[in-house]
Amino acid sequence: MVKINGQDCDKAGISVAEYLAAENYNVNHIVVEYNLTIIPKEQYDRTILKDGDEVDMVDVNNFMNY
Repeated sequence: MVKINGQDCDKAGISVAEYLAAENYNVNHIVVEYNLTIIPKEQYDRTILKDGDEVDMVDVNNFMNY
């Protein structure tokens, strides 16, 4: 299991880019923290989710409204 935004998800084996596409995230507005490290957008397609990973995704538009 991969923990994504605090929820256990059965997403091991896919890339961050694949996950974002499947969940309809706009990658231009997302920041991804992967195992406590912010990863650049250029690495989304080659960062493969593995069991035990912890991933947080933040939509920066949520902060623009404050």
